[in-house]
Amino acid sequence: MSATVTPATPVQPGAFQEAQVEVNGVALRTAIRPGHGRPLLLFNGIGAQLELLRPFIDALEGVEVVIYDVPGIGGSPATLIPRRFSGLAKLSAGLLDALGYRRPVNVGGISWGGALAQQFALQYPERSNRLILAATSAGAMALPARLGVLRHMITPRRYAERGYMRKVAPILYGGELRTRPQLLTRHANFSLKPSLRGYLYQLIAGMGWTSAHRLPRLHVPTLLMAGDDDPIMPLINMRLLHWLIPKSTLHVVRGGGHLFMVLRAFETAGVIRRFLDERRYDGTDPQDY
Repeated sequence: MSATVTPATPVQPGAFQEAQVEVNGVALRTAIRPGHGRPLLLFNGIGAQLELLRPFIDALEGVEVVIYDVPGIGGSPATLIPRRFSGLAKLSAGLLDALGYRRPVNVGGISWGGALAQQFALQYPERSNRLILAATSAGAMALPARLGVLRHMITPRRYAERGYMRKVAPILYGGELRTRPQLLTRHANFSLKPSLRGYLYQLIAGMGWTSAHRLPRLHVPTLLMAGDDDPIMPLINMRLLHWLIPKSTLHVVRGGGHLFMVLRAFETAGVIRRFLDERRYDGTDPQDY
């Protein structure tokens, strides 16, 4: 697998470092927040560029984080043809190789990115140390959102029109945005319009995909995080994942909506840090594994 890394910003200790990484001819806008211990490979939600999760990454102080824009989103050009989740997982493994990560990494994903995180852990168990899934589902086996919510998700219009975003945010994301709409500004500042092609490619990646029949074979320690007021991903979907994944723990964010990782970043980061630091089920230290 061929790869080229081109730094986009000067390398400074502790800084949010960007690079353009080419993996088998696919250019990926990538960011690394240096830290200590085992790195966390993080997958974003549909249509969202890496800046969206910046508040969470900043709150997860000291942990090395790797995140990238999938093709067609943010600074990563769209590819000629769409990739399924298996292809995107392979691309992610190539990115880790290009960046020099040889040991197993921690893997995390939110919403659409949670499905990709599941695929990566199932496809590359030898490269996955711990798994963090937030506001996501098992794919085609999921209980879908109401039609009134889904119709706002079918296009990236909310990223392009701030007025439309303000109108639909409480309906789409729930939680804190129902009573504190001023928090939307923080979210909107990190939301730029994805290409229509890139957004459609992300929709295609998940069509017909499900992890439900494979999750019982997933044996990495897994943290599941869900808001109890999430219109996009009803809580029952995370309860299903908890039932299917043998070594899983479910943490419910009370009053949390779909964007709790961003809007309640320090609370979320605290839960995740404890999970990453705890000893494994076999008694070994997470840093030694």
